[in-house]
Amino acid sequence: TNLQQVDVNKYVFELPEAQTINHIVVFLLGTNPFEPGYAATVHLLWPNKSWQLLGMLSNDKPSAIFRLKATPGSENTMVGPTAELGISIEPIQAIEQQMQQQQMQQQQMQQQNALVPAGQQPSSVSLQSAKQIAERTLQSLYDYATSFATKPDASMGMFGSGAPVQVLPVKVFEDWYTSFLRKLQRDPATSMQN
Repeated sequence: TNLQQVDVNKYVFELPEAQTINHIVVFLLGTNPFEPGYAATVHLLWPNKSWQLLGMLSNDKPSAIFRLKATPGSENTMVGPTAELGISIEPIQAIEQQMQQQQMQQQQMQQQNALVPAGQQPSSVSLQSAKQIAERTLQSLYDYATSFATKPDASMGMFGSGAPVQVLPVKVFEDWYTSFLRKLQRDPATSMQN
């Protein structure tokens, strides 16, 4: 509602307290369609950041919902930052190129963030990635196993040292291991990320 024209075919909306916004819905009213061969890109600008391409609108795709991620550290501020939503009307060919470039960048980022990048064998994983895999695997085992821990009682015939003791049935480890192997066989890259 606070639209400002900042250049020919470029518009900005201020988004006060932007860290409280989870999703933005952008749509054309339908009363004024784009001229043939034109569409719009939708961008977001957080304070002290550069413009981020969110997506596009066209006569064929007149609406879109964009999920926002708050900027790091913005959750703890008393007065939220004001972000800006930018709309740029451009030739549709230029927009399609931008969208393809964005998609390629997202795929590259996903591959870089994967512990076992697509096309690589686990043996070529870096030492840091191997450390992350080990930590995640052990944390998964610990979380799973400790959820079954019980205190021993007299019927278990446990020797008493007076120290607090918890008991884990061996079957807990067998079940976790079987489940873990099943996840690895189904999708190794995804199971290493979770």
